[in-house]
Amino acid sequence: MARAVAGEAGVPFFNLSGSDFVEMFVGVGAARVRDLFKEAKTKAPCIIFIDELDGVGKNRSQGAMIGGNDERENTLNQLLTEMDGFDPQAGIIIMGATNRPEVLDPALLRPGRFDRQILVDRPDLTGRMEIFKVHTRGLTLNADVNLHHLAAETPGFAGAEIANVCNEAALLASRKDRPAVCQADFQDAIERVVAGLEKKNRLINPHERRVVAYHESGHAIVGHLTAGADPVQKVSIVPRGIGALGYTLQTPLEDRFLMSRGELIGKIKGLLGGRAAEELIFGEISTGASNDLEKVADIVHNMLTVYGMSEKMPNRSLVERSTNGFLGQGPSTRRRSETLETMIDREAQAIIDNAYQAARQTLAGHRRELEAMASLLLEKEKIDGQDIVRILGPANASRKDREDIPPGGNGDDTAVLAEAGESSSRTLG
Repeated sequence: MARAVAGEAGVPFFNLSGSDFVEMFVGVGAARVRDLFKEAKTKAPCIIFIDELDGVGKNRSQGAMIGGNDERENTLNQLLTEMDGFDPQAGIIIMGATNRPEVLDPALLRPGRFDRQILVDRPDLTGRMEIFKVHTRGLTLNADVNLHHLAAETPGFAGAEIANVCNEAALLASRKDRPAVCQADFQDAIERVVAGLEKKNRLINPHERRVVAYHESGHAIVGHLTAGADPVQKVSIVPRGIGALGYTLQTPLEDRFLMSRGELIGKIKGLLGGRAAEELIFGEISTGASNDLEKVADIVHNMLTVYGMSEKMPNRSLVERSTNGFLGQGPSTRRRSETLETMIDREAQAIIDNAYQAARQTLAGHRRELEAMASLLLEKEKIDGQDIVRILGPANASRKDREDIPPGGNGDDTAVLAEAGESSSRTLG
């Protein structure tokens, strides 16, 4: 963005990294800052861009306990001094970028210095589709490629991740000697980016394979039948990445910025569905739900302490943020009493227990479908949304409606699921 600004303005562009100023030799960093601004004044009007600004602009109070005046602090002091000495008519604009705005020194963010703060967020649906257009210009695409569908399946992806998806899809197509990149190549590439590479050479004994099949089927069934949950797009028991023995891919219908308490509870039920299925079928639980339990703990903790969704302490946020951080966002500083912590722990456990029992009851009432889905997974290793609709019927339909649906499903259900293919709240089992 900084380079684009300089290009539009038609002025010289100085591009440096924060680490370029920091050296082990005393005085070198400050001298480089002085030299930079001296040269910029001779080239004015111009733009100075400092990437990874936290490399030189880290909060000075963080090193105060160590004692002494270090080279990094001298360099930052020189940078602040040079910015204060700017002549408004000189025509020098300074831009900086960082992924860690919370560690910047407050003096850098005061008026007259970096006083305009721009948050560059991840792209929305429209933005992702435009980025897909950019990175597929040089590719030969098959007629079945739908960029809108791909953008919908990649919520939360940054531009670099989308570029990686396009590159992986092209590699997959070339390995299969295809003349053009098709939709299936993009789907496989998205799975690679989300869950890692397939590890088909990883040997899993038959019992563990059955446990994984029932675990992922539990995620899929509870997610599919829970009101407000994201539609399930794909279930796999092929090991991927470092530790995932299977995964369930759920697809939000649109980019979401707000979630209700009921929707969060639905997510918790879906995450606990895998462990509930293990207990229901095998009478015991395994270590396969560790990642699910971490996510459940995070959701419940945020519900009670950040979003004010506690029933015992309604409408109360227990997080206080400092005002020194970027856009007012700083580290959490509030201390809680032991009594308050005990109340939070008890209510958190009650929410998890209720969600687990609800997930277990759902699976107990659909045990036939659970057995059918696990058997299909053991046979095919992967099932998609159409297979799930054939087994379970449309999402959130009544039990009677599902029993009336023939085993082969119908075309309408498939069309509904295809339109619902936005993407990827993912569960790594």
